Amino acid sequence: MAKNGSSSRRLWFVAHSWIGLPIWAFLFFVCLTGTIATVSQEIMWLADPATRANPPSDDARPLGYDDVMAAVEQQRPGARLRELTQPVKPQFALIVEAVTPDGEQQTYYVNPYDGTIQGEQSWFDFRQFIRALHGWLLTPFNGGYAIGWYAVSALSIPLMGSLVTGIVIHKKFWRLYRNPRLRISKGARVFWGDLHRLVAVWSLPFIAIISVTAMWFLAEAILYANNVTVAATPPPAVLARDAVPTVERGEAPPEVSIDAAIAAIKEKHPDFSPGFIKVPETAYGHVTVYGRGAYPLIYEEAKVDPYSNEVARSRMVSDRTALEFVTESMRPLHVGDFAGLWLKLVYFLFGLMLTGMVLSGMLIWMKRTASATRAVIRDVTVPRPFPEPAE
Repeated sequence: MAKNGSSSRRLWFVAHSWIGLPIWAFLFFVCLTGTIATVSQEIMWLADPATRANPPSDDARPLGYDDVMAAVEQQRPGARLRELTQPVKPQFALIVEAVTPDGEQQTYYVNPYDGTIQGEQSWFDFRQFIRALHGWLLTPFNGGYAIGWYAVSALSIPLMGSLVTGIVIHKKFWRLYRNPRLRISKGARVFWGDLHRLVAVWSLPFIAIISVTAMWFLAEAILYANNVTVAATPPPAVLARDAVPTVERGEAPPEVSIDAAIAAIKEKHPDFSPGFIKVPETAYGHVTVYGRGAYPLIYEEAKVDPYSNEVARSRMVSDRTALEFVTESMRPLHVGDFAGLWLKLVYFLFGLMLTGMVLSGMLIWMKRTASATRAVIRDVTVPRPFPEPAE
């Protein structure tokens, strides 16, 4: 009877182990796509020459934003330019978002030195695809956060749990920093176990950053679903009617100068570095510029009157509350896109290590589960002699 009870427990253990395998596989998929997403822009730079900012000569200087926009309008007559993105590194072409005369949204890769459109495609490029695949599994946003967002960010809970329990189990883990051990000749199980522990120890800070920031993404979605906001939402900035110049029928509207708007922002905030620019969509809109200042983790924002070139409203790092300061730092900390290529490569390296650690853990899990499964099958299929009848 006891033996039957033991076999039953082993059967339930095997079932439990195989049910847990999809979680390992899902975590591996999310880690792998996140690692690729970290350098997705650089992959596009390598694969597509249109995304590169090649100067025509050694002494070439970048054009002003006004000249760039004028060159794009000349090459694409009738297109309504909406946004311009200045990548962190000068090796990348400018990205101009526009709406074509037939209503399609288009992305132009523009050489910043001569304004030439080097390539174009729909707004959903490889970078957007891999980030959406990693972040919310390409599931739709229907009035709130996508279900895939919840599924991916919820992985932060087992990831953090693995971090904490791993530290508790291996109390003297810091010894692996001084004496790393990777036994190759002791068999696959020993090798994968050593690799799993070694990568885990060296990735502790990175795992902590990823799990904490992902936990915030989960909390952010839950708060949003319950109509709770952390950041203050100011009323929309709209120009007064008497501040908009009047033009006669057939007369061209006043030209909007992005360069003048940025100059006004820099005069008020010298450390401001523009990264993303939105042109007014109506006569009552502002030129909106997002950029980074002395603290690179948070995007600062400024709205400029396009007619007087006066800064109507700005929201700098100093305007954030302590809670906003922390929560708005979460996304750049998670993706590592705030300090250029070198930091992206560091994130990419640790992302590979984390992905390999998940893979090694999954292989260890599968090996143990397969062994337990064989034992259960053997118990079920091997015939046992009937006990002798008692005299």
